[in-house]
Amino acid sequence: MTNVDVHQHLWSPSLVAALRARREPPYLDGWTLYLDGEPPYGLPPADHDAARRAELAATDGLGLALVSLSAPIGVEWLPAAEARPLLDAYHEGAAALPPPFGAWAAACVRDVDAKATADCLDQGFAGLQLPADALADAAGYARCAPLLELLEERDLPLFVHPGPAAGGSEGPGWWPAMVPYVQQMHAAWFAFRAYGRPRHPRLRVCFALLAGLAPLHGERFAARGGGRTEPDPLVFVETSSYGPRAVESVVRALGVDAVVQGSDRPYAEPPQHPGHGLGGAAAYAFRIANPRRLLTGKE
Repeated sequence: MTNVDVHQHLWSPSLVAALRARREPPYLDGWTLYLDGEPPYGLPPADHDAARRAELAATDGLGLALVSLSAPIGVEWLPAAEARPLLDAYHEGAAALPPPFGAWAAACVRDVDAKATADCLDQGFAGLQLPADALADAAGYARCAPLLELLEERDLPLFVHPGPAAGGSEGPGWWPAMVPYVQQMHAAWFAFRAYGRPRHPRLRVCFALLAGLAPLHGERFAARGGGRTEPDPLVFVETSSYGPRAVESVVRALGVDAVVQGSDRPYAEPPQHPGHGLGGAAAYAFRIANPRRLLTGKE
């Protein structure tokens, strides 16, 4: 009966040190993050203090908070020789976080190495996070197939998170979160329907930020020849940065069993009402029952 948040970010000292050792994006200069495609971003150090974050999780009543590598940084898209030190630093730091933290593993998607990902999963990670722009078309699913087959073999879930935001540095600071991230999640939702599920019938998957509200386009999908299908019981969406109106709309489209709690802390805060105005039964489903099915496959 554990309350779960499936989507948080917490940068360990090992990951911070590895990013500071770089001189090309992605890199840290002190606590300022430099990326291709986004303006420089100052990280408040307190946001990545593990003891403080554990206290916040306790205040939220969480028994498990899953952290992941921030995919918009672009580590997964680096050549393997550049990605590996950062991935190793992330996995080392994430595995050492105190309770109630767990973590999603990460993997290079430019040079796929299923053996390296298997070794990471052996350390007890909850599943694997991949960037949405790596799973946006048939070619992406072909490239990442060894990683997804590995998850199916081990009965572990996939977490799809926005990747790097192309062109995000040209607009206001909120542009990457509101346009490229949402577009990526929308594309990833429909790409999974078209290419992912046929190749991976047993894979459990969770899409960040309500899949960019792609589930709300079911009527248009049917009108344009996609047909009407029942909700996939192995597909979930998490709630980060959305509130009661969006969550209720997605519940109407997918059912209450598809929604899991995710906050995206420290970039967003958990909702004051975990049920998003839908009552105690919904809060139980979002925080306990549905995350259990996502993570374990068990009711």
